Amino acid sequence: MADFLTWFYPWAKALHIMSVLSWMAGLFYLPRLFVYHAEEVETGSETDLLFQKMELKLQRLIMRPAMISTWLFGLVMVFTPGIVDWGMFWPWVKAVSVLGMTWMHYWLYLRRLDFAEGRNSRSGRSYRLMNEVPTLLMILIVLSVILKF
Repeated sequence: MADFLTWFYPWAKALHIMSVLSWMAGLFYLPRLFVYHAEEVETGSETDLLFQKMELKLQRLIMRPAMISTWLFGLVMVFTPGIVDWGMFWPWVKAVSVLGMTWMHYWLYLRRLDFAEGRNSRSGRSYRLMNEVPTLLMILIVLSVILKF
């Protein structure tokens, strides 16, 4: 198995990066949709239904598969011998940040359900603030992986 993981590592790394890019696109865009949905759209209107459709498709067709593949290929790399030294600080920073990114994904899922059920209580400003969370986590992840502090 270790031989296969070592052989597959460059593929896992490439697929992981592509998955992360797709996931991040959704994590950046969905809160922005929520800003406009909260500020500009009347509950029950045709525009409300259109926003709900866009948000649902973004989550189900892009974000969820991208999150799953990010985790899958990330774990393949973690289990590849010689890739991660858990005695260093950086893998722990990355692991906690990825858990934070996953939390953000599910937080957005719950907010989409709020819109779908007509019970959104958050302002556009709160979605603007939450839109910064994936950026901060991405910075931590990239710096930890590249600099290996």
